[in-house]
Amino acid sequence: MADKPKKPETLFVQSDWASLPNVHRFSHQAMATTFEIIVQDADKLYAQQAAEAAFDEVDRIETELSRYVENSDVTRINHAPAQQPVPLGLDTFECLKISAEIHARTGGAFDVTIGFLLDCWLNKDRTPRTPLAEELEYARRHTGMHLLYLDEAGHTVTLAESPVRVDLGGVGKGYGVDRMAALLREWSVDRALIHGGFSSVLALDAPEGARGWPVTLSDPSDRRRTLVHLALRGVAVSGSGVEKGRHIIDPRPARPIEGKVAAWSVASDAARADALSTAFMIMAPGEVETYCTEHTGVRGLLIVQDETGKGTAEHIISAGPWQDGELVY
Repeated sequence: MADKPKKPETLFVQSDWASLPNVHRFSHQAMATTFEIIVQDADKLYAQQAAEAAFDEVDRIETELSRYVENSDVTRINHAPAQQPVPLGLDTFECLKISAEIHARTGGAFDVTIGFLLDCWLNKDRTPRTPLAEELEYARRHTGMHLLYLDEAGHTVTLAESPVRVDLGGVGKGYGVDRMAALLREWSVDRALIHGGFSSVLALDAPEGARGWPVTLSDPSDRRRTLVHLALRGVAVSGSGVEKGRHIIDPRPARPIEGKVAAWSVASDAARADALSTAFMIMAPGEVETYCTEHTGVRGLLIVQDETGKGTAEHIISAGPWQDGELVY
């Protein structure tokens, strides 16, 4: 669904929930990954019906957000002329609002209009390339959240420049998880954990007999190395990582970054956690620390290479109010 820092499923490793009573697991393919709902409920059939309704919801959302669906909202945005309002569904508009919010709060590190810049610096097979000066200038001219004007009253977006290549992959999976959670709540299914590919995770109420849903964060380069133990309830976690040799583009200088291996964020909802983990891959460690200090409840974890970006040494940096016993690296 997205051009963005890769979110490999190895960034999250599930703990053993088999010891918890009345826990049922349901899975579904959407947004190029596996969504899963883990529910604690005495009535398995009812839990399954609720899960199926939630999966229908994420399928509906994907048809609005995917740039690969011919008549989706995002496809219509990407083909719209400048200065012509484009009517949007509620889900697309909400994703753009969240994207604009995180863009502003991260100083432009998170940007869903980065498509043309990615095309400049990456070949079609995702190997790196160096763009010509005129290619880069064109991409910069057609990149930036300032090019999107959101009209709350009319639920429209208007482009200041055309074309703009919007990709909501950096927020859409988390948004889908949030909407699934809201639907489960409507079904009175409150003790549940939802994830999209184990890179966007949201916990509802804790299971009976536990402080929260047990989840661990692991080093993507060594799955046996646990970094964090979490007992999740009423909170979301997201992780982003980079494949070896793959560039990540910082939209601010419009150039690739180096030195980051993985980043995680903990936030109140999955959409914002999703966007923040992407932003944290781009932001300098000091920027991440400042962000977590200024935004209550947000936590970050980074794996960075040495200062030259060429060595093999890696360092782990934590930011925000991690609780005692969570960080185990």
